[in-house]
Amino acid sequence: MSTHLKFVDEKKAVHFGEAEWKARCDLAAAYRLTAHFGWTHLINNHISLRVPGATDQFLINPYGPLYEQITASSLVKIDVNGRILEDTEYEVNEAGFIIHSAVHMARMDLHCVFHTHTVAGQAVSALDCGLLPLNQTALRFYKRVGYHDHEGVSRDLDERARIARDLGDHKVLILKNHGLLTAGVNVAEAFHLMYHLEKSCETQMMVLASNMKWSTAPENVLQKGAEVFHRDGRPLGQRDWPALLKLCDTLYPDYKS
Repeated sequence: MSTHLKFVDEKKAVHFGEAEWKARCDLAAAYRLTAHFGWTHLINNHISLRVPGATDQFLINPYGPLYEQITASSLVKIDVNGRILEDTEYEVNEAGFIIHSAVHMARMDLHCVFHTHTVAGQAVSALDCGLLPLNQTALRFYKRVGYHDHEGVSRDLDERARIARDLGDHKVLILKNHGLLTAGVNVAEAFHLMYHLEKSCETQMMVLASNMKWSTAPENVLQKGAEVFHRDGRPLGQRDWPALLKLCDTLYPDYKS
């Protein structure tokens, strides 16, 4: 899967085309911001983004660099069969390919897939109760989360069908005994969902660790709260993303290289 890596600077971004270069910059920013918020797991885990204008190609991180080292030009373009489509000295993580291609193949309405192994996310993934609607933040996920049983490290192509089945029409999937996955129409939505999913998991584990009695609001309040987040049908996170990009520009300007 590997040959030679070629880096391009911004002046050579035309090599990729304007739409793909913007997609690469957004995805590279997501990697840097993930590191900034402390959601990384060394060189593991993945965020992928469908190549603009393509149905069977997506961008993903090279298997080797840390998230802090990802740049727009170092992202690897692969297809849903796992073939690397451009020269690179790196391979792509096999489990990442299985998980991400499952969503990209099944959900043409979703273009960015985000997967993490955070402590809080892994902890909630091991609970039979799953994600609980313990606070307002978590209500954006109320009755909008799928669950996928752990099958070991994802190495089998046939698991993709089960991942797609368990995601269903949701944008959030908890991989049981494993971690978290969010998917969005763009990087902004997938990142927004992961940010608030992680916060919800952190809060839940703190509540459960307190050994105090806990409660949730009545069903009608939970449903009403969820509908507030989804009432207009627009993708979440679109207001957050420009501010996050400015943060990335300030702290990690080389992500666009």
